Amino acid sequence: MESDADIQAVHRLKEAYEHLSTELGRVIVGQKQVIKELLVALFARGHCLLVGVPGLAKTLTIRTLAEALALKFNRIQFTPDLMPSDITGTEVIQEDKTTGNRSFRFLPGPIFGNVILADEINRTPPKTQAALLEAMQEQQVTVGGQRHILPDPFFVLATQNPIEQEGTYPLPEAQLDRFMFHVWVDYPNEEDELEIVKRTTADLEVKIVPILHAEQIKALTRIIRKVPIADHVAKYALQLARLTRRNEPEAPDFIKANVLWGAGPRASQYLVLGAKAHAVLMGRMFVTHEDIQAVAPPVLRHRIKTNFNADAEGITADHLIQKLMQHVPVIPGEAAGGKPQLFRSADAG
Repeated sequence: MESDADIQAVHRLKEAYEHLSTELGRVIVGQKQVIKELLVALFARGHCLLVGVPGLAKTLTIRTLAEALALKFNRIQFTPDLMPSDITGTEVIQEDKTTGNRSFRFLPGPIFGNVILADEINRTPPKTQAALLEAMQEQQVTVGGQRHILPDPFFVLATQNPIEQEGTYPLPEAQLDRFMFHVWVDYPNEEDELEIVKRTTADLEVKIVPILHAEQIKALTRIIRKVPIADHVAKYALQLARLTRRNEPEAPDFIKANVLWGAGPRASQYLVLGAKAHAVLMGRMFVTHEDIQAVAPPVLRHRIKTNFNADAEGITADHLIQKLMQHVPVIPGEAAGGKPQLFRSADAG
């Protein structure tokens, strides 16, 4: 970091993270890892895909987060009959009653918000899923040849049920790659489930106190990209991403035997960006290998496609990621005699 202002911003960001975690914990029981990964992606300005069976509070978590951030929240319930214009908006003919002239007027769709909940995103056909691609990448939508800029900040938080296949459409790889994190939402343990039952069957109402508004979020998240990362740590992230590709000469045998295709360049970018956010939210102003390892599973699990042999043997992307982190050596810093070179990442594309 280069100035006292930057250091103070890091402290403010860590405090905001702690306050948000506490506020979400007033509504969401357990799921601390889910909340942590969600907030890391949020402060890195990335989109999230939450995957878990029904009833695990995925939708409630996202709605509560939007309330705690004092942002405009829109929910889109994805269904087989949903059309792209139902998401982006459409042009309608408007008549001026005084002159009789007619003109087109754009009616914005629900995508025009800060936090967009794409609920059960895999229940709609690829044509409608594709309506999110431009919004997630360019933060704009094009309707009738006209570009319309979306609000800032802008986050797409999608949910998906991993077990129900009836009436679902798997997300194309291009769509999956737009999500920075694939967050796995697991069953609660017995103690947490008991607390869930007690809370939800009692006459309790929790009022969420907004912690941050849009301008504060934009100001705080700028600090993430200013965090320096040593070359040897960045190269470690690069190796994790590159060695998921079976055609790489240095790819380990367990990758070549179980993977159809691996992670693209976005994975390397998001590993570094996610590690920067993780470091800052942990109160540090530098990135370590442990930060890379902390974000590797949510960054890589939806970017690794296992083959038939792996599926038959029950080998998942998470198994391969864990083996890969054990396989790739932690690269030591530069030899004594000078500090390792540092660089700051450009925007992830």
